Amino acid sequence: MSQPLNYASTALRRSEKGPFSAVPVIVTACLAAVLMGLFAITASPIVIALAAAAIVSPMLLMRPWIAVWVLVAGGLLIAGILPIWAEGQANRVVWALSAIAFLLVFVLLVRVITSSAIRRETPAFIWAALAFMAFSFINTLLQWQDAYQALSGFKRYFQAVGLMVAIAWLAASDAQMARMRRFIVLVALMQLPWAAYELFRLVPIREATRALYPGMIPFDVVAGTFGANLTKGGANGEMATFLIIVMAFLLSRVRHRVGGATRHFWIAPLIALPLFMGETKVMVVLIPLLFITLYRSELFSRPLVGLAGLGIGAVLTVGVTMTYLAIVDKDLTTQINSTLDYNFRDRGYSGLLLNRTTVLGHWISEQGLANPVSAVLGNGLGAAHDATGGHISRQYIGYGVGLTGASTLLWDCGLVGFALFVSVLILAWRTAGALVQSATESWVKADAAAIQAAMPLFAFFLFYRVTLFEGLPFQLFFYGLLGYLAWLAIRKTEVTTRER
Repeated sequence: MSQPLNYASTALRRSEKGPFSAVPVIVTACLAAVLMGLFAITASPIVIALAAAAIVSPMLLMRPWIAVWVLVAGGLLIAGILPIWAEGQANRVVWALSAIAFLLVFVLLVRVITSSAIRRETPAFIWAALAFMAFSFINTLLQWQDAYQALSGFKRYFQAVGLMVAIAWLAASDAQMARMRRFIVLVALMQLPWAAYELFRLVPIREATRALYPGMIPFDVVAGTFGANLTKGGANGEMATFLIIVMAFLLSRVRHRVGGATRHFWIAPLIALPLFMGETKVMVVLIPLLFITLYRSELFSRPLVGLAGLGIGAVLTVGVTMTYLAIVDKDLTTQINSTLDYNFRDRGYSGLLLNRTTVLGHWISEQGLANPVSAVLGNGLGAAHDATGGHISRQYIGYGVGLTGASTLLWDCGLVGFALFVSVLILAWRTAGALVQSATESWVKADAAAIQAAMPLFAFFLFYRVTLFEGLPFQLFFYGLLGYLAWLAIRKTEVTTRER
């Protein structure tokens, strides 16, 4: 790493050795314990999160890589499964993790401002993501409605950005990143036992009580650690997307002949097993999209390898389709017509008046010269959030104006915010593509190719669900990938500089 990046990391490490004697530390800890007790009895997740961040985060920031591990482990393994048993406690965990992530953003931004080298080496998509964050914050202040809507909206949108900037700017070593990659593979493997538990334990409970909860689909709870609930929907599509992207990393390393390719190839089927345990019909679109993007160049340069990769994708797609049809007990024609009805035709989605297509048409129809600000700049964060009753969602009760990420973005941030977020995906795609072409290390090429293949899936999610703007586990995975891509790009720049 270059000197400025090493200096940033060293400065953080030096802060561990502050001139604190034992007595002040003990007194401070006692006062903190009393204060936390007072904050806890408020039962307010916002107050508790702010208090926890104020007390715990300074200690974590002395060892910032520990904060990264807390975010990744807490977000991917704890925040998503707690709602099964204790939804209220899960909300408090999410608020605490979010507070730590925000503090990381602010602290690292201050350090980066003082280092021209880091600013120069940081890829454009990181600045685009931060520009989107800054725009959304200023825009919400200018279109102020109330504190809860603004604060909760900002928290939902950007609660994982801290992981992106931490991975990008903390100058992690190759060994540290290797441990993080192994942990992500471990998280992918852990989806299998959790999905099995949800399938064999929770699905029967939901089937027995489905009459009490109209619209509840029992198999939706099979979501691994990405978000499950006994009475509501689950993040099964998010879990499945996570799994196939991790598979893409493993297969990309096989494709680029990275060491341990055989091991990577045989781990992939274990990661794929949870795809066959629940209703994940969106995989019929996402699996082909991922594999075509990953192997597109091989079709011309190495046709046999390209066809083999597409064959794996085709087998997965057919298997997932057959599993889904067996679960829902419908023939293919009936299921296709039903899917078209509540996605592209006039039928509302899950009891709402709008679906994933008509929600965009509704937004267009509600814009006009009478209020051009809404179209261009939106109405502020949280405006279209149905669960918390944003002021726009209250105008269209029962419509589902915040059904997808795209509709939520347009209502909250307008065309400007939508364009900024899409620019993050486009610039990340270009950065990954440039790395594939210019990197000299095979593992860097492989990982960059996998990240590039993942970008169209995240773009699809904009029009599929709103998870990119409110689901912490999936957001951590998304922003973590962006941070890892930035780390690869900065590392490549510094390797090139040293070789000169």
